[in-house]
Formats: sequence, C-alpha cells, structure tokens
Amino acid sequence: MRRPRIALLNASQAPSTPRNFRRELDADLVEFDVHRDLPDTFAFDAAVVTGSRASVYWDEPWIDSLTEWVSEAHDRGLPILGICFGHQLLAEALGGTVEDMGEYEIGYREVDGDGPLFDGSVTVFTTHSDTVTELPPGAEQTADNDYGIHGFRVGNAFGVQFHPEYDMDTAESVTRGKDLPDDRIRTVLDGITEANYAKACEAKGLFENFTELVRTAADRPASHTA
Repeated sequence: MRRPRIALLNASQAPSTPRNFRRELDADLVEFDVHRDLPDTFAFDAAVVTGSRASVYWDEPWIDSLTEWVSEAHDRGLPILGICFGHQLLAEALGGTVEDMGEYEIGYREVDGDGPLFDGSVTVFTTHSDTVTELPPGAEQTADNDYGIHGFRVGNAFGVQFHPEYDMDTAESVTRGKDLPDDRIRTVLDGITEANYAKACEAKGLFENFTELVRTAADRPASHTA
C-alpha cells in the first residue's frame, strides 16, 4: 500500500517542528505554514495540526482561517490529528471550549489513555497553559491526568494535549524558552533524562496507530473531495 499523503498544518515557528513530525510520521508530508497559507484542497489522506505558542481564542486571522479549514475537513471525513495547540484548535473547530488554565503544566508526566491511539498509562512531555474544558458535541474523551483532558476523539478526528513528537533537544529548548520561575525551569530540565525520554517513546506509537487508521480510511470510498 502506498504511503499516506498528509497535510502538516504547522502552527509552530520552531525549526524543530517539521523535523520532528517527518521523523515520527510514516507518510509523505505536504507542509504548510498556517501563519501564511493553507491548503487550497482537501485532497489528502489526513491532516495533522501542530503545536503553537498561540492560544486558539486569540483574535488572529490565521487562527480563524485554520479553524474553518479544519472544520470543513472534518465535515468531509478527512482524518485529523491535533497535537497540543492542534488538539485545542480541533476541539474549538468542532464546538468545544478552550480556556486558560491559570497555571502551567510542563515536563514529563503521566497520562492515562483509553482509545485507538494509545491505551493505558504512558509518560509524555507536556507544555501548555490552555486546556480543553468542554469537549465538542459527540466527542469521546480518550486521555486525562490531574490537569484535565489530554485526549479526545470525534469520528476520525483525534486530539492529544501532549507532545509525542518531541525529542530531548526539543523538550530542553522549549523549556528554556518559557517565562517561568528559574527554579521551575531547572526542575523540568533536571527531568529531561534518557530514562524519561525512553519511557516517553512508548507514546510515539500513537503516530503509527494514527497512520494505520488513515490507511484503513483510505481503503474505503472517499468522502472528502477537492
């Protein structure tokens, strides 16, 4: 079977983002910087929305345009995976609610999952101060921890709040760039170890599970068109 053709909707301006997703996704990625342009077609096997420093509730034209594109893609039956900001934008696009947490979750933490992308307790790297507080209509929660919702599904659309694509260098760079107290930054950096990263690699299996779902969907009569 041919490799899936996936639109990578890059909402991050970090150079590591495309590299990380190219490494983790066994697919042909067509990359779009969503701050500047979006696909003019829905003729892909799937779409992935990345993380971002932005909040989905900011009054930014590119966020509105991306939300509209994702909403229409979902209506057309295109499989979608949203990561962190992408998870939140997917929730917003499909009728959910995203709000400021009033605090920050960052570092390697445990998340409990129950769904087709991953199942059971996994170690993941998290970095966010916004969260999905209300799921979209018809959504099934698929992951959580003590900070709240970490995953949901609506049909072929999946969101996860954490960053399974991160390597250790990315986790360290992102942490150093946060406007947080020095002692908090140091605690997170101290937790970025080979042992924690090795445990977090288990969560990377969700990319393989997602692409397998994409291949299965591609074998069915297409419901999405250009």
